[in-house]
Amino acid sequence: MSERLGLTECVSIALGGMIGGGIYAVLGVVAKLTTGATWFAFVLAGVVAACAGYSYNRLNALGDDRGGSVSFVQQTLGNETLAGMVGWTLLFGYVGSMAMYAYAFAEFAIGFGAVPSAYAGVPLRPVISVGAIALFVGLNLLGARSTGTAENVLVAVKVGILVAFGAFGLVYATGLSDTAMTYGFGQFTSVSPLVAAAISFVAFQGWQLLFYDQESIADNVETIRKAVYVSIPVAVAIYVLVAVVTVNLAPEALQSHPHVALGDAASEMLSVFGLSSLGFAVISASALFSTGSAINATLFSSAHFAKRLIRGDLLPDRFGDGDADGVPEKTVLALGAATAAFSAYGSLGAITSFASLAFIIVFGAMSYLAFRQRDHEDVNPVLPAVGALGALGFAPLMFRNLYRREPETFWMVVVLAVFVVAVELLYFEREAIQHHLSEFGDGVNSRL
Repeated sequence: MSERLGLTECVSIALGGMIGGGIYAVLGVVAKLTTGATWFAFVLAGVVAACAGYSYNRLNALGDDRGGSVSFVQQTLGNETLAGMVGWTLLFGYVGSMAMYAYAFAEFAIGFGAVPSAYAGVPLRPVISVGAIALFVGLNLLGARSTGTAENVLVAVKVGILVAFGAFGLVYATGLSDTAMTYGFGQFTSVSPLVAAAISFVAFQGWQLLFYDQESIADNVETIRKAVYVSIPVAVAIYVLVAVVTVNLAPEALQSHPHVALGDAASEMLSVFGLSSLGFAVISASALFSTGSAINATLFSSAHFAKRLIRGDLLPDRFGDGDADGVPEKTVLALGAATAAFSAYGSLGAITSFASLAFIIVFGAMSYLAFRQRDHEDVNPVLPAVGALGALGFAPLMFRNLYRREPETFWMVVVLAVFVVAVELLYFEREAIQHHLSEFGDGVNSRL
């Protein structure tokens, strides 16, 4: 039991998977769409995520094989192909998310001034991204307790900094400066907060990683239930606090260079003490903690998820031993290698957009599966219905935004999605395809 994760570690892993992407990668994009109503977009996305979290918890408590989305599909629908496609789609989403975090980690390291942007004419951003991935691959190979302890430290530091940033920012904006606070109430009747909520949905995917780690969690069903219900509201509160402060103190930075907008806001509020450079440095350090803990949490949990796919014959066993204690080393190394390749060479815009859509669709589908269990006395049908309609309603909004604002990324996402689905069908329906090809070949030979 000493090697199992408790509630503190589980909340840390869930927050680590959410805060890192939400604040530093998504905030600027959301603010460009809905400016003062950015906080409202985070609330909308958080409500849908909380309803999806309820659905996951209910399905997890009702099922015999507790393993997350794939197990839920297998138990409720009995369709191995569909279950496998859900699993592979999520795995691609996790790799894309980790690549995004690693890319952001390198950008913040360079912006912080810790390392130069290039050496001997060679850009160092890809090198730093790959190095960060290698660091957390090594940490995960040390075991669950090392990973959980590290996540406690990383999350405690970044949450403390962000809460202090938000609290002091409100004090500064409302009492120490002449800033006219805006909350975007006039945009509530427009579609922009809904589109922004759809884009920000990827910021709320970290909690469901816990469902793939259950063999490493003490009293897993109850611990995960509590961790989900704690982590999502905490993440929403932090997003709202930071969004209100940043939108009001650094509106120009959000439009011109959104990745460092929080640093500009911190510089503004500490300028009254002559410490503007310190504010930027502290927020930059927090960004490194945040993106690092997001890589750590996602790698840890996605490796457990991949192990379950291997054990269920939904992923080739060349990727690891499904019966190994903890996570198979080959699985961690394979995920790390794929993430490193994406972060160094891939189109992160397309990969990240695909990951967002993957989580929207899967969360909506799991909420629908929970809604199908509404006759069970332990299932409240309202919350799964909100989760299904909300998440699946976000998908067309995401596509619409990409098509109108980033047509090249839109088509790249479409091509990537078609490719992934084709590969999945070729793998899971390989026997049926071989049978049909054999029949076709026999028919051709008989005619000859």
